[in-house]
Order: sequence, then structure tokens, then C-alpha cells
Amino acid sequence: MSVSGTQGRLWAVGEVTKRTPRTIANGHKASEYFACNTFSPRVMAEKLPKDIYKSLLKTIHTGHKLDQGIAASVAHAIKEWAIENGCTHFCHWFQPNTGITAEKHDSFLTVDGDGKAIERFSASQLVQSEPDASSFPSGGMRATFEARGYTIWDPSSPIFIQEGPNGKTLCIPSAFISYHGQALDKKTPLLRSVEYLSQNALKVLKLFGKSPTHIEATLGPEQEYFLIDEAFYALRPDLQACGRTLLGAPSPKGQQLEDQYFGSIKSRVLAYMQEVEHECFKLGIPVKTRHNEVAPSQFELAPVFEMVGVATDHNQLTMEILRQVAKRHNLAFLIHEKPFAGINGSGKHNNWSMATSDGENLLEPGATPVDNLQFLVFLVATMSGVFKHSRLLRAAIASSGNDHRLGANEAPPAIISVFLGEALTKVLDAIEANDLKGATTENQVISLGISKLPEIAKDNTDRNRTSPFAFTGNKFEFRAVGSSASTATPMATLNAAVGEALGEVAVRLEEKIKKVGDFNKAVIELVREYAKETKAIRFEGNNYSDEWVVEAEKRGLPNLRKTPEALAQLATDEAHKLFTSCGVYSDDELEARYHLEMERYIKDIEIEVACLSEMISTMILPAAYKHQANLVAAVSNLKAVGVDSGLVASQVADVEKVAGLIAGLKSALAALHTAAEKAESDDLLKKAKALAYEVAPAMEALRAVSDSLEVVVEDSLWPLPKYREILFLS
Repeated sequence: MSVSGTQGRLWAVGEVTKRTPRTIANGHKASEYFACNTFSPRVMAEKLPKDIYKSLLKTIHTGHKLDQGIAASVAHAIKEWAIENGCTHFCHWFQPNTGITAEKHDSFLTVDGDGKAIERFSASQLVQSEPDASSFPSGGMRATFEARGYTIWDPSSPIFIQEGPNGKTLCIPSAFISYHGQALDKKTPLLRSVEYLSQNALKVLKLFGKSPTHIEATLGPEQEYFLIDEAFYALRPDLQACGRTLLGAPSPKGQQLEDQYFGSIKSRVLAYMQEVEHECFKLGIPVKTRHNEVAPSQFELAPVFEMVGVATDHNQLTMEILRQVAKRHNLAFLIHEKPFAGINGSGKHNNWSMATSDGENLLEPGATPVDNLQFLVFLVATMSGVFKHSRLLRAAIASSGNDHRLGANEAPPAIISVFLGEALTKVLDAIEANDLKGATTENQVISLGISKLPEIAKDNTDRNRTSPFAFTGNKFEFRAVGSSASTATPMATLNAAVGEALGEVAVRLEEKIKKVGDFNKAVIELVREYAKETKAIRFEGNNYSDEWVVEAEKRGLPNLRKTPEALAQLATDEAHKLFTSCGVYSDDELEARYHLEMERYIKDIEIEVACLSEMISTMILPAAYKHQANLVAAVSNLKAVGVDSGLVASQVADVEKVAGLIAGLKSALAALHTAAEKAESDDLLKKAKALAYEVAPAMEALRAVSDSLEVVVEDSLWPLPKYREILFLS
């Protein structure tokens, strides 16, 4: 059935009211099939000779270079396992700078010279593939005629099986580099950042008498998203092209009653969530939590902690699973940071920490004096990294979508600050004041003697959901990351910033130990210095308040409100020094990131302008004209039968109101086109700023007039599904 306009909207409402929950047959415990579609350590142990298995585990867990001598055996075992499980094809699965994933499938089938067909998979096919590099965003590192690029197997992330409608594909998580070795993806810089973080963290731990083999950054990303019925989605060109509604008057009921958060999950949505979890479990994705979020039709899914590289891969897979499963349930999955105006948008809270190869969480307060001194050192090192590189962390979360969310009383502001909580704030204040007795909290949770530092309780302070970077007991929660973003870029930036700080800590602490002679006193002195140096970044209050904006400016904290000025930080000496010194980005890679992120922002806004203009011209104005014509006809009929002009006056006023809104709409549309034309420039930053500060406000002004028309135009004439339908009919 082909429907559009008002007929389409009424059809969509009818379709939605007939929906029933989709069910799947799954009578198994999750533990029975968890990771069944991954080449897990258990499968490796079964399929590989013991010495090869141990060598591969060493590569996976320590970053030890893969022994090429075992690659053939590993490839054979993987092929046998894949074919046993129904795979006919394989691919290198990677994460180009589009922010989503990519894959090129090849068949296992090979035909020899005698025409005999056989399944083959070589070591070279496992380790490396060659997709076309010029077709992916490269920021200028690849010209159209320079097509060569390589995907390289990342052994640290589990190989998995992707189930398709008519077969299965073996997927090999990979990095993506150019012919000259430049990173063309988001994964490679992340892997480099972990190695850098590990090197410097090990230097610090050595001073504490510990010698783990390596350090891992760990991550647990909470994923927020919206679900709406696919019938409504099909009738919203803005959602299809831009991921967000460019028009739409507020629903009479939104989230003002605060009755959505953690509320009872509707059966249709619950069925969807259960199938998502089923698919995630098969891929070894440790999904733990599901619930309603604050806004209507908004939800959250959260996994437990994993190594940051694996967690990043799993988050990309999770977003794809959320999208694919939604289609099976006649739902549309919305990942944009602000799909609907006037209600909360979506983020991706990145719960980050550091762990040793022995399983010790370095941000977990301990039970011994040494453990807690060590904890304080890693705590202040993290704060130092965030303080020194808050501009780059802001750049790492910048996007056109996140601009709509940050600081909108639903998400942290663009000002990067750190929340520690009452207990740790007292500790650092006491150390700073050299008043160790004052470090004891009311509940005697922590006592800061030089020779004794008992365990710090995890939950002895409230949480601050307004903070961009909050300590939550044994980890930091980077709350400012957008819902659609890959976790790779913000985590690579954080790892680099903290890694640099740890390198500095190792040097300063070693010097202090030599100077002071007493290890504990040296540590306390170092913590005292860092507490003073980073005090400006610590804020325990309401990050949403206007007072904080003023206070942050006094402290010298940057407030990079929009994406263009945030991305401009990638072109600074600070960015060059950090990223090139730690090896996360080379000079040309960093310059490329600046260009491709700026270009992405510009393209996002240009698509929105084109979509909005078309919707106004082909959908909103025609509906308004019809409504105006109906009003004029009604007034004319009244006059024709001689109704008193005084009685007709109010209806004439209705006509004048609609005519005025139509005129205003046309004027605002012309103003948008003028602003867009003036924004044209060969200078990326100049153009991006014009789009942010001239074009975007013109879009909002146009929207305001359209939304005013929506609430006066006859309901049966309005062509777009309305917020009250989209958000509450599912």
C-alpha cells in the first residue's frame, strides 16, 4: 500500500494500533549459549595444539606480536570451526572513519585447476585483506587514484560469526591502514593509546613494587536510544535523512510528569529487548541492564566491563543488533543524540578504568596502605590528564548531534569538569592543607595517616549526573559522549591524556623518593602537589546552573559550546604535542582527523538544511494553504448568507493569523537560504562556524513558525506524524 500526506499519517496510526509483540523460541539459559558465535578461548583450547593456543593467548592478553609461524594453524582451526557452524564466507570487519563498521565478504570456496571445489582459508587471508581505501573518509590522506588500503587482524578482539538471512559469515575484527601505514580507522589509534597508557602505568606501578605484564583500559558503555514504530518513521523524511526531527510541535504530555524513568516496560518493547539480548549473548556481549529512560520511547542498555578494544567492538555490534532487531519488530531504532526537541536526548556513558594483567582495578580503593596510596596516585594522574587536555576531550565528543544535547539540562555541559564526591574531596582538601586528621569522614571511612590508609568505601557519597566526568566508586564515568559516537575516539583521547600524566607522575615520584627518602611521605607530597595543580577542574555542584558557567570562566576552564570551536582544538600545538609524542596519531593522521570531522559536521548541517527546505516547500506549505483555503471558504459562505459582520470578524482573524504564519514561514525559509549561501567558504572552520551560529539559528527560526502552524492547522490536513503519536503509540 502506497500512502503519503495526511492519508499516510492516518494509515500509520492504524497500523501501530494493530501491532503485537514478536516472540522468539528461546528456552535456554543465557549461560548455555553465551559466546556460541565467537572463536572463544574455550573453542581455541579445543581446536588448537596446546603450544599454539598458549602463544595466541599471549598475543591476545599482552599485545605480544603474533608469531607468524602459528598463523597457518590458527587459520585452519578457525576455518574448520566456521564451516562446522555453517559459514560460507569470511570478512575483515573494521571501523573506518565513518563511525560505523565496514566489511567485504569473500567465499571460502576455491576451485582448483581440475575444476574441483574446496573450502580454503590461508594464514594470509586471516591476517590481512585489501579493501579500497579511497572510498572511505581519510581526511585527505588518500586520493581517489590511491586506492590501496589494508585491514589487519586484531587478535585481541574475538572473531565472531554473523548470521544472515540465508547463511553465515565469519567476521575478523581488524584495524584499517593505508598503503603507507597511516591509520584510516578509529580502532588503530585506540589500540595505540592502550599501549601508551600501559607503558607509563607500569612505570608508576614499578615504584610501588609491582610488576604486572601489562595494563588494560577497561570500558563499560551505557547505550541510550529511542524506539518508534516504523510506520511513523517511514513518513518522516527528517528522521530518515538526518536521524532527528527537524519539525514538530511539543506533545501536550512529554516527560514533565517524570513517569517514564525505570517505569514498566511495554510488552512490545520488552520483546524487542529480549531478542536484542539473545543476539548479544550469542556474540559474547555481556549485556547486563535494560530499562526505560527519562524521555518517552527512550531506553537504555548497559554491559559489564571489558577491555576497551573489545568493548568498543561490542558497542558497535550492539548498535547494529539494536538496529537489525528493531526491523523484525516493526520498530525504528534512533541513535541520534536529539531525535526530538523538548525532551531528553541520548548519550553513551563511558565507564572507564585501568586494570592490571593480575586483575587489579587501579581506580579501586584498596584494603592496605600501599594500595590506597597507589589509588590516590592513579586518581590524581587521571585528574591531571583531564585538566591538561580538557579541550581535546571536548573535541573527542564533538558532533552536530551532541551540540543539541550538551548543556540542555539533560546532559553535562560543554565545560569539562571532574566530580569526585564528598569523601574524596575531603581527602584531597586535607592533603592539600597538610591536615591529615581532617581527612577523616563522619563515618570514619577513611583515615589518612602516613603509615595507615584504610579502605575507602565505594558508595559513601552521592552521584552527580550533571558532571561530564564523574568518579563513581571504582571508575570514572565520561557522561558527555554522544549516543551515536564510536567509543574509540573519546577513549583513545582519554588514554593518551592519562598516559601522559602517568609518565609525568613516574618521573616526579621517583625524584621525590630520592629527595625525601620515605616512600609514603613522597607519595603524599606528590598527591598534594597534584591536588593543588588540578583543583580548578574539580566541581561538586550543579553543572547545569548558570552560576557554574561564570565560575568555570573564573577558573580558566574552556567552554567550547559548539562543534566547530571544539574541533579546532585538533589543530593546536597542544594536540600535536600530545598525540604525536604518545604515538596515537602522526602529524598527517591528526590533520586528517581535523579535516574529516569538520567535513562531517558541515555535511550533517547541509543535509539538514536541504531536508528542512524540501519538507517546508512540499509538505508544510501545501497543508497550510489548504487550511487557509478552507477558512476563507467558510468566511465567504457566512458573508454570502448575510451573517452579521461582527460575528464573522473573529473568523476573519483566524484567516489573518494563518496567512501571517504562512508569510512568516516563507520569509524564514528565504532567510535560511540566504544564511546557507553566505556560509559558503573554502575555509572549513569559517564555514562550520557560519553553519553553527548563522544557519542553525535560521533553521530553528523556521521550525518555530512551522510548529506554530502545526497547532492551528486542521489535524486531518497535517502530513507529518506528530510527537503525541510518535512518542506514545508503540
